[in-house]
Amino acid sequence: MRRECAPFSHPWEEALIGEVSDVIVGGTPSTAVPEFWGGNIQWMASGDVHREHIFDVPGRITDKGLRYSNAVIVEPMAVAIALAGQGKTRGTVALTHIPVCTNQSIALIKPKDFRVDPAFLFQSLIPRYEELRSRSAGGGRAGLTKSILERVPIQMPRKEEQSSIAEILATLDGAIEQTEALIAKYQQIKAGLMHDLFTRGVTPDGRLGPPRSEAPHLYQWSDRGWIPTDWRNQHLETLAESLVDGPFGSNLKTEHYVGEPGVRVVRLQNVDSGEYNDADRAFISESHANYLIRNQVKAGDVLIAGLGEDNNVVGRSCCYPEGLPPAINKADCFRLRCRESVGLNRYVMYFLNTDGARAQIRRFEQGVTRRRINTTNLKKLMIGLPSIGEQERVVGLLDAAALQLARDVERRSKLQQMKQGLMQDLLTGRVRVNTEEAAST
Repeated sequence: MRRECAPFSHPWEEALIGEVSDVIVGGTPSTAVPEFWGGNIQWMASGDVHREHIFDVPGRITDKGLRYSNAVIVEPMAVAIALAGQGKTRGTVALTHIPVCTNQSIALIKPKDFRVDPAFLFQSLIPRYEELRSRSAGGGRAGLTKSILERVPIQMPRKEEQSSIAEILATLDGAIEQTEALIAKYQQIKAGLMHDLFTRGVTPDGRLGPPRSEAPHLYQWSDRGWIPTDWRNQHLETLAESLVDGPFGSNLKTEHYVGEPGVRVVRLQNVDSGEYNDADRAFISESHANYLIRNQVKAGDVLIAGLGEDNNVVGRSCCYPEGLPPAINKADCFRLRCRESVGLNRYVMYFLNTDGARAQIRRFEQGVTRRRINTTNLKKLMIGLPSIGEQERVVGLLDAAALQLARDVERRSKLQQMKQGLMQDLLTGRVRVNTEEAAST
């Protein structure tokens, strides 16, 4: 990677996208005509733009569908930009590496000027997401248009420098994508491991118990399915030293919050599946925390979300981390503390994040717009309990899987931060790539 600070002998030019590129807006064949669909022509919808590099898309149309619609095949490489779409889709960009056509909610920007590298154009539009959205036309259903995009100005260093910048950033893109693939892989492995551990158990030598198909005599039927014969199937209530919801009503309201220093308040947004999210902090005074001492949260306690929406499911749980000071749990955020002789907090926490536990929780959920579970029903959940020693082995295996996943998530975050810094330097000309030096070596 060769970088050198400005000034350079070759200043950057500025042009409008429409001056140096064709902007092609797609179309959708009629869904009422089956002959238009299921062919060999790759066809993008706006939801496909969430991936930055497009090597394949799920949509396919036929030659006939192409002829009888406004869709146009554009050869790679082109910059795809979402003109409209739900949520944060509008303004996202991707780089196509395949011949593709799109629906009317996507524009493909294909450079027609030899001075423009499409990979550089793609990278330069990524950090301009908010700017592009602000250029949108319309009211409540605001969107970008072909004419708006054609008037967007872009900075153009020499072609060689564009290509070098794009190559540097693409290298980081590749590393980020590989890390994301590892994260997805370990998430699947962990989910499968959780299922097996809570249905088959762990032998003293650290191996999974044999499947029931191979050793049916080692399993018993319970209210929640087959479990090992030496496990006890119990209600959550029976292993709880205490299980409390947060204080309701006037006991803890927004006006009780204070700035730091103070006593932390654990809220729903702090509870992720298997992990405590410390990004959003709130505090109350020490005197008010003493008044709510029944709701004190200590390191290792299980935190359970009693309210859910979208991807934040009811019943997701984590443990309050070691190293954080005692806190107070808020309403709809349960605090569970197990009897040490019966159950381990982390064992129960992991169980509550399994599909089996969530299937039970769904039977007890109440509410229409936002689903919730109350303390009475939470206590009714059934959990298979092996010996404390086996619980420790289960927790050890899941902690190891979670640690590997956390390392990859941290690596992805560092790579993303590195790319963000390079984009700010390279795409503004603050730091220049010395292509002249590169050519002479």
